[in-house]
Amino acid sequence: MLPPRPSGLPPSLFLSSSDTRASTGNHDPGMNSDQNRESPAESANSRDTWPVIDAATQVKLENQKAEDGYYEQSVTHRPASANKVSLLDIAREQVDIISEKMYLLPNEYLEELKGRLRGMLEGNGGPQQRDELLFLQRLVQTRSDLTANTLIKAHRVQLEILVAINSGIQFFLHHSMNLSQTCLIEVFVYKRCRNIACQSQLPAEDCHCEICTNRKGFCSLCMCVICNKFDFEVNTCRWIGCDSCAHWTHTDCAIRDKQIGTGPSSVNGLGSAEMQFRCRACNRTSELFGWVKDVFQQCAPTWNGESLIRELTVVSKIFRLSENTRGRQLFWKSEELIEKLKGGVAETTACRIILTFLQELEMDSSRSSEAGNKERMIPPQEACNRIAAVVQEAVQTMGVVADEKLRMLKKARQALETCDHELEEKAKEVSELKLERQRKRLQIDELESIARLKEAEADMFQLKADEARREADRLQRIALAKSGKSEEDYASSYLKQRLSEAEAEKQFLFEKIKLQDQSSRSSQGNDIGDSSQELYSKIQEILKSV
Repeated sequence: MLPPRPSGLPPSLFLSSSDTRASTGNHDPGMNSDQNRESPAESANSRDTWPVIDAATQVKLENQKAEDGYYEQSVTHRPASANKVSLLDIAREQVDIISEKMYLLPNEYLEELKGRLRGMLEGNGGPQQRDELLFLQRLVQTRSDLTANTLIKAHRVQLEILVAINSGIQFFLHHSMNLSQTCLIEVFVYKRCRNIACQSQLPAEDCHCEICTNRKGFCSLCMCVICNKFDFEVNTCRWIGCDSCAHWTHTDCAIRDKQIGTGPSSVNGLGSAEMQFRCRACNRTSELFGWVKDVFQQCAPTWNGESLIRELTVVSKIFRLSENTRGRQLFWKSEELIEKLKGGVAETTACRIILTFLQELEMDSSRSSEAGNKERMIPPQEACNRIAAVVQEAVQTMGVVADEKLRMLKKARQALETCDHELEEKAKEVSELKLERQRKRLQIDELESIARLKEAEADMFQLKADEARREADRLQRIALAKSGKSEEDYASSYLKQRLSEAEAEKQFLFEKIKLQDQSSRSSQGNDIGDSSQELYSKIQEILKSV
């Protein structure tokens, strides 16, 4: 059984400050008690922790009241206006009052408020933001009015912020978080596991041990008994499960807290010192060699090279102080395989070596146990049963290795067939490209010939156009010349006609005048003679001028 792990969620959503985690290296192992747990901003790796202020910080904050004003001023460096709220208001003011205000605020401001808290949880602002977060956590955790009944009245974003401050987990502020308001309230009041992937009711599986009863928010299904953290590791030696109470512990935490050590073996009956794990929850021991062997047999074929190096490193840490031969040999073999893997040995080869080595150690242990009990006669049936068990285990191990080899062979064949198929497709594509290239070249040649033909036609038409233009110019000049000559002829003939008409009219008038003159002479006598003569001279002048 392994603790439940969230899948498909970015690990950063479950973490606090990454800049301040280095402080955990100086953390006293003795501080990992039920009452004193490290802050979420002090997580040393991907494991999360319930945010409770460490004792030193809490005493300092409680005894130095003047610092409260500094932290309060620091947290409220963006003061809220009359119709807005700040993180400090949410942490210290009554739930119903803040809820009414938040219902009137736009969604953009609420998202900005959540983003501000996410920045504090990330710890990018350094120690100052860490102190601000601790101050907000102290305000929230010391309030007695934040109960399930009062939190029902809270605004959704207000509840998310309170849970995020109290737990130090960014995921409660993420837009993809779809927990109901009831679940958020249960997480806040320690009635539900804060691990999003677990979400078990607390205490988990109705466990009534001292740890599950006294630790607020502790879940025995997914959290470490020592550090109260959970992470996303599965199929690994970095978690040790108790055979008796099914509580889980980080291997590193167990080594640091001296819960892993040598003890009398109950397996071979010789009383030799074996590496054992003592569970803090039930104070019972579990043998580690068989646990490591089982984990490697079940999970090692699925590990890659990097994972195998990490697991061998954990095994090396466990058996570093082993006093018996089997533990020391396992330690040496782990160190040897780590160096080989770093040197380029395939993980499948290293996996086969470690599985075979563990099987040999198990068989050697069985033989040593039989040699140490020579004085005690073993019934034939029991001896046959033991041999059958060893043979069956060896056959199972060989079957696992054979299946893995068969799987790898099938995968290699499939990869080879895929490569051959791809090569054939590529060859077809190359031939098609060559044919296409030839077609394109023929098309280009044809287009070039057509272009040359069109160019020749264009030159011919241009030549004909030039000749036509010259002919048109010549005809235009001829037409202009003929037009000018015809106009002159027309003007000359017109003038001649007018002249002849004028001569005829002149002659007519002259004859008329003569007749009038003669008649006037006879009728009027000499009195009018002078005026007629004068009129006659004027008419002659006019005719002459015409």
